[in-house]
Amino acid sequence: MNGPALHERSSAPACWRIPLPHTAAAVPVARALVRTALAELEHAADSDTAELLTAELVANAVEHTAGPIELVVELRPTGCQVEVHDPDPAPPGDLTHPAAGEPDPWQEHGRGLLLIRTLSSSCGHRPTDAGKAVWFRLPTVPRQRRPSET
Repeated sequence: MNGPALHERSSAPACWRIPLPHTAAAVPVARALVRTALAELEHAADSDTAELLTAELVANAVEHTAGPIELVVELRPTGCQVEVHDPDPAPPGDLTHPAAGEPDPWQEHGRGLLLIRTLSSSCGHRPTDAGKAVWFRLPTVPRQRRPSET
């Protein structure tokens, strides 16, 4: 991984850029990387939500683009930002502007971007030199106290 070692703690942002395979195998790899990064923070964004939203972004990139995919995870004192870079410059469907109506509950697809819009504190996309980056942010939340920590 590029960036500082996961065990370092500071108020400065930590950032990792990880190339992913352009296959379905990229989804569990991305989830594991986000889980590992967030586990190292004293106060982190909700790991379960971060993993779910990361999986949605990566799965969309694998399904709707061709070429290299890169995961970028930035940890800040205020939370985290996760980006998925792909070579397709076209914006990702209705990420920031919902389509008319609710997704059909009987369809297999169509709820991923709704999840990202609903569960993240903010989300969007931006052009890059090589295509686009689709991103979401989650705020920092305090860890739950465990019974053994009393």
